Amino acid sequence: MATPLLHPLLQALPDGIANLADFEAPAKARMTEQAWAYLNGGAADEITLRANRAAWDGLLLQPRVLRDLAGGHTRSILLGRELSLPVLLAPIAYQRLAHQDGELAVAYAAAAQGVGMVLSAQASVGLDAVAQAMDSEAEAGPLWFQLYWRPDPGFMRELLQRVEAARYEALVLTVDAPVHGARDRERRAGFELPADVRAVNLGGRKQVLQLAAGQSTLFDGLMPGAATWAQVEWLRAHSRLPLLLKGVSHPADALEARQQGVAGLIVSNHGGRTLDTLPSTALMLPRLRATVGAEFPLLVDGGIRRGTDVLKALALGANAVLLGRPYVHALAAAGAVGVAHALRLLRDEFEIAMALCGCKTVADIDSDCLWHAR
Repeated sequence: MATPLLHPLLQALPDGIANLADFEAPAKARMTEQAWAYLNGGAADEITLRANRAAWDGLLLQPRVLRDLAGGHTRSILLGRELSLPVLLAPIAYQRLAHQDGELAVAYAAAAQGVGMVLSAQASVGLDAVAQAMDSEAEAGPLWFQLYWRPDPGFMRELLQRVEAARYEALVLTVDAPVHGARDRERRAGFELPADVRAVNLGGRKQVLQLAAGQSTLFDGLMPGAATWAQVEWLRAHSRLPLLLKGVSHPADALEARQQGVAGLIVSNHGGRTLDTLPSTALMLPRLRATVGAEFPLLVDGGIRRGTDVLKALALGANAVLLGRPYVHALAAAGAVGVAHALRLLRDEFEIAMALCGCKTVADIDSDCLWHAR
């Protein structure tokens, strides 16, 4: 099978890139107003969108000094797989809105930096091509596939078979978005998908609702086909891959997931894109860790921008973090080169934070790394 190729003209990095936030301005300059609103907007008044970032900023670190850190590293184990860095790229739809190479460029960059990737079911590049790109580097991180439940068991079985055949290592079911949030910024911009960007792995399938007079489009049309715990059980029965749930925020749901045999949870509020005024993920995380116990895998996303954020997330109980919008900014600004550079910057910042907090390995990161007022 031929190796998928990137666009032949690799982009140079914009001048003045010192951190992930520096990619935002050149990315905005290269994207349409509509695409920018779709990828960066949140729900309603975007309170949760802002809260995610503010919460990480509000956590303070407690340095330790004079420790022997020679031979330290950022490796850890998640679901039996070694991570070179406790970071994966979050599933984000339609990345060809940001750059013509889309998810393919991201996969090559992630593989080159040894970082894992979660491919969105609504990716604009085929899942096989992305898997081949991740296979291009022996030290690539894990590749997972994110999905939404579709009320067509035959289609779901076929999709799971394709994912397994392409050697994806886990499934991630997003459970917090059975319907879209009220995305005012996106609607004001008049966002519509361009003709050349689509969810290629879903075969162009669109749900056609047939409603009687007086019925609700949401409650009578969409919600009868939404996932429930029965669909979680179905997925576990029809795939050999470990299943994680993304978007659990209530402790009772977290306990139910663990009892159902789910392999892990991703603490998420969908980047502030579904229900506004949800708590930040930094607030949710410790509560869920206390609920599920020390050994159950927990990841977290939402507002991660710095290596210090990664360390703070691990100190609060996460096993790893998912990076979202910043890598799409890097993609828009400089394609695969931009994403690879962003990941290298994040790794460098994380190593600096570990060293200055006296942590030789990821296993040394705990709540003592956070400043607690006495």
